[in-house]
Amino acid sequence: MYGFDSYVAIGDSFTEGLNDDLPDGTFRGWADRLAEILAEGRPDFQYANLALRGKMLDEILEEQLPIALAVKPDLVTLCAGGNDIIVPGADVDAVAARLEAGVAKLREAGIPVLIFNGPDTKYLSVMHVLRGKVGIYNAHLWAIADRHGAKMVDMWAMAPLHDRRAWSDDRLHFTPEAHRRIALRAAEVLGVPVADDWREPWPASEEPSTWITSRRSDLEWTKAHLLPWIRRQLKGESMGDGLSPKRPELAPLLPLEQIEPAGVSVQAEQLREIHHHAS
Repeated sequence: MYGFDSYVAIGDSFTEGLNDDLPDGTFRGWADRLAEILAEGRPDFQYANLALRGKMLDEILEEQLPIALAVKPDLVTLCAGGNDIIVPGADVDAVAARLEAGVAKLREAGIPVLIFNGPDTKYLSVMHVLRGKVGIYNAHLWAIADRHGAKMVDMWAMAPLHDRRAWSDDRLHFTPEAHRRIALRAAEVLGVPVADDWREPWPASEEPSTWITSRRSDLEWTKAHLLPWIRRQLKGESMGDGLSPKRPELAPLLPLEQIEPAGVSVQAEQLREIHHHAS
């Protein structure tokens, strides 16, 4: 109806859908929600989500991008580089240059691309120190979108994401309500009409924050999330080690429990073989 009969989502935990939990312990996320909007009333619509938590930009470009190029869907969403730029000492300009190379390949193949910039971390305790890096990366992303004719979901300007309730306890991933709003915003950018408005204000908060509660929250977050992240970085480990994409091939949009659960699908493996021999 809107020119999209197939959609492939590539990226990291944001696109995988953490922490938009489903009852079976898997994740839904904004990409699944966007696919549901695009597929409404269209049983022939096909969707794949290759994103995986913890993936760095180069891994996404090496493992996921070739599959998207091989199947050549009507839409690819790409959000990547966030895990790279939060590492101390990261060269944000270099990360942006590598991402641009990926966007260029998709656009050269004639594939419409939707990219996402980073949200404003000003309102997140401790995480606000990343605001400068995110701002620089976002400036690059706007330029990349302009140079290559990609569309942009401007999460930095999404005021509802400035509310603490948009963020999970780890301060890195969004809540289900935030995922819902991001999907609505993405549909809007694509020109797909939706019934709900992502701009709708949050209900009045009944839990005012105090200095003491904020500091206690910071300590709990440090123990539960920051220190384990540092340990993984030192060991070269990732949250996604040993895991496979939840929707590894283009297929009709079915509930996750109806998808073949054998890890990476045969089709995805064949596509990797195609890429290997082509290169």
